[in-house]
Amino acid sequence: MSFSCLRALSLTTLLLPAMVQPAVAQKGSSKLTADISFLADDRLQGRKIGSAGADSAAAYISKRFKELGLKPAPSLKGWIQDFTISPGAPAVQGTDLGGVTGHNVIGILRGRDAELAGQYIVIGAHYDHLGLGGMGSLEPDSLGVVHNGADDNASGVVTLLDIARRMALHPPARSVLFIAFSGEEEGLLGSAAYVKNAAVPMDSVVAMLNFDMVGRLTDDKLVVYGVETAREWRPLLDSLNLKAGFRLTAQGDGYGPSDQTSFTVAKRPVLHFFTGTHLDYHRTTDDWQKINLDGISRIAAFASDVTASIANRGAGLTFVDLPPPPAPSGGGRSGGYGAYLGSVPDMTENPGGVRLSGVRGGSPAEKAGLKAGDIITRIGDHAVADLQGMTDALRAYQPGDEVEVVVTRDGQEQKMKVVLGRRGG
Repeated sequence: MSFSCLRALSLTTLLLPAMVQPAVAQKGSSKLTADISFLADDRLQGRKIGSAGADSAAAYISKRFKELGLKPAPSLKGWIQDFTISPGAPAVQGTDLGGVTGHNVIGILRGRDAELAGQYIVIGAHYDHLGLGGMGSLEPDSLGVVHNGADDNASGVVTLLDIARRMALHPPARSVLFIAFSGEEEGLLGSAAYVKNAAVPMDSVVAMLNFDMVGRLTDDKLVVYGVETAREWRPLLDSLNLKAGFRLTAQGDGYGPSDQTSFTVAKRPVLHFFTGTHLDYHRTTDDWQKINLDGISRIAAFASDVTASIANRGAGLTFVDLPPPPAPSGGGRSGGYGAYLGSVPDMTENPGGVRLSGVRGGSPAEKAGLKAGDIITRIGDHAVADLQGMTDALRAYQPGDEVEVVVTRDGQEQKMKVVLGRRGG
């Protein structure tokens, strides 16, 4: 392991006898209970990126990957992909996280087909949470109190581990890449870092399935976002749900406040599984005893069927790069402030402007020729030094205005004419 292994492993050794073994003895779903009770225990201190608790969680997930028969990615030394947060990253301004190293945990289940094993289905979930509160907490007076994040997102990691267990029993034709991300709570930092430095070529990724807050299944209600990112998603989900029996809501274009967005921007088909928000969200009361473990097991079984179906089909999926959502009827200024550009900012860097991780399909940015890697330094008459500068610039214009956007691309300044659009509702 390339991170602070002594600190992580010593904490893991301390916790395992005290937490995991009693959980196994007390609950029927032994591994689900052991995993959730470990990851969401007070002694992991909320798993904030850069903390000893997060390191211990990464070590635990690595150990579980090995137990499940997964293999490290050949491009890495072990299970861990390190990434360092840039001190200038927009996502961490006003915090002390600049320069902190985060750790994605990666394991591969090798596909059984010699021709298709070089293609991958990514199963992802973030394991970090809010630590001891502060920024992001919905309890203003809880600073210094552990936020365990059992649903957000120990539940997603436990689901990922159960999918790995199921898939390892009958490996599919294509390979399956399991990734536990860190830094999601600070702005998708781990998944963005992974896409930039992928352990396998991004064009070999057939699809990405993300699990974030899947621990509170109630009345069989399951939401799956991202279904519009591939033509095949909706009929596949409807067919497999005949057996699963969820009250399924399938919708969405793949963008949203979780790690599937990093893969949508990279133009990979995605799904995001979600059981809904609740009063414990981002509060100190999100504890593992409130998790619906039977629900997690059902979701893992359903997602395993989805994964197997796309991993065994001869053809891949047909990615749909959707246009921005339509503006609401009635005219006037719509959701948000200012005109719409359709760029997706890179939250991991601040290179003296706003670097783009991508642009939305059909957006003014795409039509004007902006693309991933461009650094916006000016919009119209307004200099853009950071995200706030970009927001201020867009607020100064109306939908339909034509402005000059100045970008740095491959070290060279380029100027493009953009007709700004209207924000969707």
